[in-house]
Amino acid sequence: MGSYIPADTRETDAMLDTVGVASLDGLYRQVPPEVRLDHLDIAPGVGEMEALAHMEALAEKNVRFTSIFRGAGAYRHYIPAIVRTVTSKEEFLTAYTPYQAEISQGVLQSIFEYQTQVCELTGMDASNASVYDGATAAAEGLLMCLDRRRGAVVVSGTAHPQVIETIRTYCTSRGVPCTVVAAAADLSTDAAGIAAALDETVAAVYVQSPNYYGVIEDVDALVETAHGAGARLVQGFNPISLGLIKTPGEYGADIAVGEGQCLGLPLGFGGPYLGIMCTSKDMMRKLPGRIVGETADADGRRAFVLTLQAREQHIRREKASSNICSNEALCAMAASVYLAALGDTGLARVAELAYAHAHYLADRLSELGFEPLSDKPFFNEFATSCPKDAETIEKALAERGILSGLPLPEGMLWCATELTDKVRIDALIDALKEV
Repeated sequence: MGSYIPADTRETDAMLDTVGVASLDGLYRQVPPEVRLDHLDIAPGVGEMEALAHMEALAEKNVRFTSIFRGAGAYRHYIPAIVRTVTSKEEFLTAYTPYQAEISQGVLQSIFEYQTQVCELTGMDASNASVYDGATAAAEGLLMCLDRRRGAVVVSGTAHPQVIETIRTYCTSRGVPCTVVAAAADLSTDAAGIAAALDETVAAVYVQSPNYYGVIEDVDALVETAHGAGARLVQGFNPISLGLIKTPGEYGADIAVGEGQCLGLPLGFGGPYLGIMCTSKDMMRKLPGRIVGETADADGRRAFVLTLQAREQHIRREKASSNICSNEALCAMAASVYLAALGDTGLARVAELAYAHAHYLADRLSELGFEPLSDKPFFNEFATSCPKDAETIEKALAERGILSGLPLPEGMLWCATELTDKVRIDALIDALKEV
């Protein structure tokens, strides 16, 4: 953008001073030095064909595992061919924000259908679209609950660490007190700790179920505790798990948020992903992001429009409740096509397979001394102890084409999906015996 929005040295220095860094390099201080790239090692004046060959050779260094036992927020599921067929159509692939409803009916309808499916999936009343990812949705969900009397939030320490960090970042920028209650010894939410943290200043509680360690939380009791203290409950969820376990709506959650990557989006080396966000009817007008509504045109025909827009792009900045400005509609469409292709019975089957494979994996791992760290029920992820150094095991399995569970300070976090079948699990066990 440098040729369109020029900034001289004085303006650049002023911007850097405002954000508190000494140089442009300081903007990337959170990126580990070993993964930062200052320049591409390409000879000057090289031709297009040679440059492409060089880039393809670099891409070949990426490792793509065919046997994956890691989840922790991003999951490898089978994606039906129809998902890519629909989303690769250029009228959807190149479309951006549908501001002009009269020429954007197709995109608007796709978002409306996605919202409808999310409500059916979660048992909630209203959904939005265009939230960046699950962590952003969690933070935005908590901020939705703030009011003039209650301005603090409480977060269960069993949530995904990156979600917790995102919530803290949002809260810091808004001056919102955020209390994180450490996990109980069995890796579930410390219900007593949550209750002790609640007072008349707390607006909302965030709990994730299944949580980061795979444990299915007692959300019924946590909803009762939060509501009893006058606070709302924001529940994080795994969309696939809702094919098998209770929905946020059935639990009585006020807001439900989740990462939509598992619904037809590939791992993609980290994105783009999709934040799912839905709520009960009484909170609907506080939803951030983009919401599409159904109406009728002048001739009485079914039509779709953007409605209930709380984004700073659409209303006065000082009245905006959110500054989500990107467009995740293509990712939402992928999720919508995936859900339509599977249907309710297909989604339930995927959930059942993931559950069965995970429990078979847990049984086989226990034969080798990988003991479960919790006796709580789990869906498709679980944490175990580790009879050897976890990073040593991770490296040895990688050499055999297997992505291991995620090393944790306590041991390892394992995951199974419908793709992690008995053949792959048995092959993992054989490899672990060698290790």
